[in-house]
Amino acid sequence: MTKPIIEEVEAFLAETGLSEHRVGFLLAKNGKLVERLRAGRRIWPETEQMIREGLEQERARRSAPSDAA
Repeated sequence: MTKPIIEEVEAFLAETGLSEHRVGFLLAKNGKLVERLRAGRRIWPETEQMIREGLEQERARRSAPSDAA
């Protein structure tokens, strides 16, 4: 069974130090996403999938070596 989406988002917030608004916008184009998840509001399965994909992409992007030399 997968972890609840709010746990994954909270872990990402802790990892990155980004604001709730920024993370919500990055993952779902919704600055109120984290607030709504914390309040227990439901999200559509398509939105949950988009959030999980966004988390994966952002983590990969942040762990990739930069080309700055």
